[in-house]
Amino acid sequence: VQLQACGGGLVQAGGSLGLSCAASGITFRPYHVGWFRQAPGQERELVATINRSGGTYYVDSVKGRFTVSRDNAKNMVYLQMNGLKFEDTAVYSCAVSQSVQWRTVVGYKYWGQGTLVTVSS
Repeated sequence: VQLQACGGGLVQAGGSLGLSCAASGITFRPYHVGWFRQAPGQERELVATINRSGGTYYVDSVKGRFTVSRDNAKNMVYLQMNGLKFEDTAVYSCAVSQSVQWRTVVGYKYWGQGTLVTVSS
């Protein structure tokens, strides 16, 4: 099983980026999918999640700016990031869970290599 996040890059504050998460070895359909980020020297942080029914959750710092979505037919999950801020700079990665606690970090697994998002101020 491998999850691969991609789409990161360098963007100016206020700009937008769209990330995608692809899976090999599993299909996303029965899973909740979470987006996480880790800035240098900091712990990994839950950013947004989408459950298997399409319900979403966002951490307060990204509400109104980030949108998570999924396309089960394509086996892809997306994170659209608008209004990016310097403090959004981090390595973003995706993972899956089947836990009832899908709004938390509990139960997430199959961490893949992340993608670096750098926001210049």
